Amino acid sequence: MASIQKRPDGIWRARYRDDAGKEHARHFARKVDGQRWLDEVTASVVTGMYVDPAAGKVTFASYYEQWAARQVWESTTVRAMNLAAGGVTFGSIPLARLRTSHVELWVKDMSRRGLAASTIRTRFNNVRTVLRAAVRDRVLAQDPSLSVSIPRTRRRDAAMAIPTPTQVGDLLEHADTFRAFVGLCAFAGLRLGEAAALKVADVDFLRRTIRVERQVQRANEGLVEIRPPKYGSERTVYAPEGLIEMLAAHVAENLAGTGGWLYPGERSAPLHQNSVGYLWRRTRAAAGSESMRLHDLQHFYASGLIAAGCDVVTVQRALGHKSATVTLSTYSHLWPTAEDRTRKAAQGMVLSALADSLRTQAQETAGDQGRYTLKRNSTTSPSAMT
Repeated sequence: MASIQKRPDGIWRARYRDDAGKEHARHFARKVDGQRWLDEVTASVVTGMYVDPAAGKVTFASYYEQWAARQVWESTTVRAMNLAAGGVTFGSIPLARLRTSHVELWVKDMSRRGLAASTIRTRFNNVRTVLRAAVRDRVLAQDPSLSVSIPRTRRRDAAMAIPTPTQVGDLLEHADTFRAFVGLCAFAGLRLGEAAALKVADVDFLRRTIRVERQVQRANEGLVEIRPPKYGSERTVYAPEGLIEMLAAHVAENLAGTGGWLYPGERSAPLHQNSVGYLWRRTRAAAGSESMRLHDLQHFYASGLIAAGCDVVTVQRALGHKSATVTLSTYSHLWPTAEDRTRKAAQGMVLSALADSLRTQAQETAGDQGRYTLKRNSTTSPSAMT
């Protein structure tokens, strides 16, 4: 409900009530200006972009603090969101005054400080999540980050580094007690946290399976936090015999049959991620693969499955991806294309045709040889000489 009236002092008073029944009013020297304001408010209500003027005075930082307190996040998500939201350059600006230019200046500042394109993208997406929530809560009319450009990241196929079998072999040779851990990543596709959280009981040495049920997460003060695997991807990995032998040797040589964690750390906890990082850096340095990441071993495993002809769903389940879409977006460039299949099929036809041609030539050669032998025998026989 809206109205506009002239006061005794000649000032026009425009007012309306929002959905909650709260009255809002403004004063104008001209009636046309007051009517324009009411029209704008009405239009925003009709289009779903209405924002309570009082709510729009809340700053980005204040809104994030209130909104984040209502979210159900894992500890890693809390740290990532706090890092992104706490690093914006517009935290003290009221949401009603937040513009695209503010977001652009923040992105520019991150680029100027030398942050990687992938880091900028992650922080930008986290902050965009907050802005979209503000729109849903009707404290922000529209998302000011919609038209903001961010630095381009490298294509997955160009950025992905897949170790060679020789490199993986060198790693295993120099891994010492870390050998089984490297094997779990390279031949079972386990992530760092998943491999660190394995217990001896998770390995079925007879059936050659590995059960992934938990992962190690960083925690404060050097503590280890045990959580379900990423994406809730509990799964059974069908391990090759060679990996099972590595695990059996590791248990026999380093654990003395005590069971418990496959790689125990301090305070009855599994090995901490920092300790895994140290062992990995030492191993790759000894093997001469300084630039290799531990996660590259998962790429090695995935590429091997794909090269062996495994389909998307098989690879998805083996890696514990949330969906086949994630698998395809990561490894689609490794699967044979239609052109590859066409070329392979045509090559099969070439080989088949050449095989038939060679067989025909061999038969003709054998026939000619037989006729030549028969003619020669008939020429040299006694009856022909008399």
